[in-house]
Amino acid sequence: MSSARLRLRLKPAAESKVRSGHPWVFADSVRKQNREGKMGELGIVFDKKDKFLGIGLYDSSSPIRLRMIHIGAPVSITPEWWRERVQKSVSRRKAIFSEQTTGGRLINGESDGFPALVLDRYDGSYVLKLYSTIWFERLEEIVGIIKAELNPRSLVLRLSRNIQAEADKRGLNESQVLAGDPLSRPVEFLESGLRFEADILKGQKTGFFLDQRENRREVGLLAKGKDVLNAFSFSGGFSLYAARGGAKSVTDVDISAYALDASRRNFARNKSEENVRRCEHTLIQADVFEWLQNNRNAQFDLIILDPPSLAKRQEERSRALSAYGQLAGAGSQLTRRNRILVCCSCSAHIRGDEFFKTVELAVGRLKRKYQILKTTREPLDHHAAFPEAEYLKAIYLKLD
Repeated sequence: MSSARLRLRLKPAAESKVRSGHPWVFADSVRKQNREGKMGELGIVFDKKDKFLGIGLYDSSSPIRLRMIHIGAPVSITPEWWRERVQKSVSRRKAIFSEQTTGGRLINGESDGFPALVLDRYDGSYVLKLYSTIWFERLEEIVGIIKAELNPRSLVLRLSRNIQAEADKRGLNESQVLAGDPLSRPVEFLESGLRFEADILKGQKTGFFLDQRENRREVGLLAKGKDVLNAFSFSGGFSLYAARGGAKSVTDVDISAYALDASRRNFARNKSEENVRRCEHTLIQADVFEWLQNNRNAQFDLIILDPPSLAKRQEERSRALSAYGQLAGAGSQLTRRNRILVCCSCSAHIRGDEFFKTVELAVGRLKRKYQILKTTREPLDHHAAFPEAEYLKAIYLKLD
């Protein structure tokens, strides 16, 4: 095979999209390339006038054939260039971390110029999660930069399921400790002064839902004196904020016994907080959809509905919107008058405006008047630099 640098030219629409900053080049958008690319190698994009447009990482296994890492004037992709990119991403998030908050995202994939890669911090432990094999050839280089810049106590590798088989061939394993101390149990970190555990070896995402930090803080401000329902409670993040905020009671409902056990432990590690000690904390293992339907006479002052993604693929959109409407309708029936319903979605295939409208229509069908208190999107450390990266949304409704 030729050792010449991989060169690609795109169809006009794709060229315009890349020029505007979009990081994905799909296979059917490539008009011409000088040779077949190797997984993860640098591919240079030239425009119709044969001028440099940008550089990406070639992904032969995905419909996204080239994942852009730089658009603009020509640059040399050296170890120092990657180091500066890491430094910039970390620096952008300095305001998030403090003595009271030691967990957060440091690199958020394409939005930080690291397509299909995220880096999360949990106090002194870090999780590097990969969603594409394009990083395998550069893994040692990236790990070296992380070690030099952040000095992790432990650095854990997490892998998307679709790349685990290929990782095995290269001696890379899910939950492998790439640097630092070995781990055998969840790690602890602080968020807004509250202590949480994160199972960074086996837990969902990288061990905790760091992206809901700002919504958890908002719930804490709303919870005083209220009976709170946290549906799809996972490890009790919303619940613990509500308890500290003065909630009279908190009920966690989740289908996972493992998640409920984590919630119980998180409450226990925060018993030094007087309000947490006083709060009545109930744990219920159940399918949330069924539980809401079977407990229509239950009444709460503040309800949080935060399901996992209900539309992981484009073809699941219609069913997901129906499910979100079902949840919002069921939740509104359990919300007392002049109290608050919070509905969340983390489905990237569902736009914010259509999610909010779905929730409003579901509540309206029950003849309940409502006031939208606020809507929220991704926090700073999960910022979205292009439309497809927008995924998180929440709407706060005060029901009559």
